Formats: sequence, structure tokens, C-alpha cells
Amino acid sequence: MNAIGETDGVPRRRFVALSGALGAGVLLTGAGGGNAAAATSPVPTPDPCPTAPNPPGGPSPCPPSGLQGLCGSPADNDPLWQDVQYCTQGIVPPSGMRPTCLKTTPNHVVLHGRPETPHNYLLLPSCRITGIECPFLVTSTVANYWHEAWENARRGGDVPVQYPNIGLGINSRSARRLNQLHIHMAGVRDSTQRRLQALETAGRIAPQPSNWGDLQYQALVTGTLGSGDRTYRILRLDSLTQNLFALLNVNVVRRFGLNMADQTLIVVPKMAATGFTGTFYVLNSDSSLHDGTDTCDHLLVYT
Repeated sequence: MNAIGETDGVPRRRFVALSGALGAGVLLTGAGGGNAAAATSPVPTPDPCPTAPNPPGGPSPCPPSGLQGLCGSPADNDPLWQDVQYCTQGIVPPSGMRPTCLKTTPNHVVLHGRPETPHNYLLLPSCRITGIECPFLVTSTVANYWHEAWENARRGGDVPVQYPNIGLGINSRSARRLNQLHIHMAGVRDSTQRRLQALETAGRIAPQPSNWGDLQYQALVTGTLGSGDRTYRILRLDSLTQNLFALLNVNVVRRFGLNMADQTLIVVPKMAATGFTGTFYVLNSDSSLHDGTDTCDHLLVYT
């Protein structure tokens, strides 16, 4: 795709300017193949999962009205946004179909994914945010939706994903069907977990965000059955307390002249036989990579 491109009709340079102006306080750096295996592996005995607090001061502010062109208007009729409004304000969608609100907080709502399974959930902001292209996501005041997704999805969480290995993911603008930001909370196959750990052992996973886009940290990962191998930029983080959208914007999107709207982002907690190890693999891809992808659906297991 053209390196200049547009984000919902706004040139990439304007997105960069907007995100830079809004995100003066954003953290820029972080703390230090084959057939897919069947999903019948024993569930590891979970460790007590370390947690970190949500941003202080209560609910995060929402995007300012000046960003409605990029982040959506509260008057929009997107079905997922209507579901959020039902859960947070009791406004019944025009269709009359009331969603099952699994959890509602000042910052987010948790809904069932489709198809509805014990390992397919969605976390959506309570704010009107269309998707990954919204510049408000890279600012220092946005809620930490990735951390909140993990706190819900982990074993012992409020809406746990019942699967041996967990994955969190978000699609690019072109790959999604609905236009309210939603983080998929689903499963990943054992083979994906093993592949990522093998890459880490081989020194093929970036140890810090500034190296995230380096060629040596790009690797093929086999996804769900029939989806083939896809190339991802892979980073290891010791926590999800940082703003992953900001890390991606600074260390990949701006660095390589890409569009934020074109990116997919996936988080896979590293697991051992005793449970969660306390670290995370963060994968990013887009169509600018050879065998890249703009969707998280190749790695996540919904059915």
C-alpha cells in the first residue's frame, strides 16, 4: 500500500501530526510451521497472575469532538456501538436486539463474540472509537484496553477465555466488519505458542520496542488450520502496562512510513506447564510485509 496513504480520508501526515500533538505524554519505549496442533491439550495449572492497576483517576476521557472524523461520532449507528450504548446507558438498539452485557465498567464493555463460544469474547471501549486508526488511542490519557482485556480473559479473570492458550487481537480497518473498536479475546493453538517460544529461544523476538520492526525479528507463524504461514513483527514485553497502540505507532508505523489504519495487532501471553510466565509476545503485521496480513483472524481460535 502507498506509504503516504490516508486514514479515513485524512492523510497519514495529518494523523502523525494529530497523534503527536495529542500524545505528548505517550511512552515511546518499553521495559526492558507444520500442522496446527489440536486444541485438546491439558489446561496448564495457572499461576497467580500478576496484575497492574488501571490508569489512575477513574474512567479515561473520550476522544475530543474535533476527532470525530477519525474516531467516530456518538450519533453513529454502528451495531457494536449501539450494543455499547445499551450496556452503558440502557439505550435499546433500533433492531430491538438486546446484547448480553457480560461486564460493564466506566472504561469498557465485554460482549460475546460470534460465534458464541466459551473462548470468544469482545472488549469494547465505552467511548466512541471506531478502530485502530483513531489518533486518540496513541495518547497518554486513553484507557489501557489491552491490559483490561488481559485482566478479563486470563484464568481467574472476570470473563475468562476457556482455552489452553489465550490470544488478544485487533483487526485493521479494512479487515473488520464493524466500526467500534473491539479487542478479540479468544484462543490460540498450541502450535502457535510453541512457535513463538522457539523463535524466542533462537533470538528472533525483539527484546525492546525500538527493535520491533527490525528484519531479524520478523518471522513466519502458522495460524489456524488452512490459513497458512503469515509474517509478523514480534516483540516481547514484561507487562501490558504500556500503551501498545503508541508503541506500534512510534516504533513501526512512523519508522517505516506506514498507516496505522492498516495494522493488525495480536498479544499472546507466554505459557509454561505451570501456567502464565508473566511475559507477553506482541505480534504486528500488515500488507507491506511479504506474506503479511491485516487481520488477527489467522492466529485466533473462535470456534
